[in-house]
Amino acid sequence: MSGLYIVIPAYNEEENIDKCVNDWYPVVEKHNENGTSRLVIINDGSKDGTYEKLLELAKTRPLMDPKTKPNGGHGATVLSGYRYAIKKNAEWIFQTDSDGQTNPAEFEEFWEKREQYDAILGNRVVRGDGKDRKFVENTVCFLLRLVFGIKVQDANAPFRLMRTEVVKKYIGKLPRKFNIPNIMFTTYFTYFKERTLFIPISFKPREKGTNTINPKKIIKIGWKALGDFIKLRIHIND
Repeated sequence: MSGLYIVIPAYNEEENIDKCVNDWYPVVEKHNENGTSRLVIINDGSKDGTYEKLLELAKTRPLMDPKTKPNGGHGATVLSGYRYAIKKNAEWIFQTDSDGQTNPAEFEEFWEKREQYDAILGNRVVRGDGKDRKFVENTVCFLLRLVFGIKVQDANAPFRLMRTEVVKKYIGKLPRKFNIPNIMFTTYFTYFKERTLFIPISFKPREKGTNTINPKKIIKIGWKALGDFIKLRIHIND
């Protein structure tokens, strides 16, 4: 086992991707003691110049590992990054997003506590991305309590440091292109009593790009999530 793999999905983030790389590449450099840490940014079939920018940025950043794939959504892209990190024998996986809403300076507290835990997850106590998304998160946490009997502080925060072995332990329980994998990893970690810690993090408004969440999509996500949770609960011990 070796290294830290920072996994970041990106879709139509041409306006944000320079800042994303400049924010997170120094973190990989700092925690690259054995030369095997990587910044893995996965282009999810963007229609803009996201991937071309990634390739250009990687020319001067040897620890950067840009990937691309056909568009499949955030969840499928995150899962592809986790599988890649597992394949490369990473010791730790850190996942965040490319939209500039998380703060790299808050990573160090997670890293310093890593030996005591299998998963350290962000808790967005104050959210800068609007009431709609906060409502979605509250609904998800309610459904998890209802279906799985667990209580979590934040199920889906895109700021999570996980031991690769524990990700590998549960990734096979999910469909290959599952749309909300981080919620289910949080669920599995809590349900099976893995060593899990929640730490408050800041969560800024999106600086550039487009927020695609709307009320119609919220309802659709909620109904699908409930169905997925029930199916996965039935097979949770398989």
